[in-house]
Amino acid sequence: MSRRILAVGAHPDDVEFGCAPILIQETQKGHAVRILVTSKGEAASSGTPDERADEARAAAKIIGAEIEFMDFGGDCHASHTPRNAITLAREIRGFQPNIVLAPHLEENQHPDHSAVAKIVRDAVRLARYGGLAPLLDQSPHSVDQLYYYVITQGFGPAPHIIVDVTGVHAPWEQAMSCHQTQMKTKSYLDLVNARARLLGASIGVEYAVGLWANDPIRVESLSDLTLTSRHY
Repeated sequence: MSRRILAVGAHPDDVEFGCAPILIQETQKGHAVRILVTSKGEAASSGTPDERADEARAAAKIIGAEIEFMDFGGDCHASHTPRNAITLAREIRGFQPNIVLAPHLEENQHPDHSAVAKIVRDAVRLARYGGLAPLLDQSPHSVDQLYYYVITQGFGPAPHIIVDVTGVHAPWEQAMSCHQTQMKTKSYLDLVNARARLLGASIGVEYAVGLWANDPIRVESLSDLTLTSRHY
């Protein structure tokens, strides 16, 4: 069954560093993936907004995803407001994703990350409401699953889901490498790869990426769950 996955990032490179290999796996399976970026990194010390947007477009091509940039006031101006949540809910209704990925809710090195996470969380809910006046021209849409990813954080709480991404590590690294303007300030490839290797080792594979569930994961029977981090 064809699925639609929407990944939202606050800046160019957030999706690439945080969850790109998961998206690559899904596009390779024939599923539709769309990336929404809520700024062009206007406040960054390295790289112009146009350069950073072009880097993100090049990475999206490697991932096999569509990409669009939204205006939430620019880098360092993302605000958790009803207006922004409704704006994003309109995008959700338009694309009708089954799965949505967003930055982790926990506050970290950039305030935009947690702000955008909260905007996405609210937008997923608002997209369902049939009586929301600003969205009456669109049909309501219910997202099946909302997950959070980390970007360049180190190692925090254990993920709820660990995805083996060893088989797509090469294109993932290519997508991350598109962001050459950002490599000038920190060795992000080393940082992200070290995290992926450590998480992979915890499940007996070379590279892995973690996701955190917004809601409890529902299954029809306990025996539908076949693998855990202890089973490898």
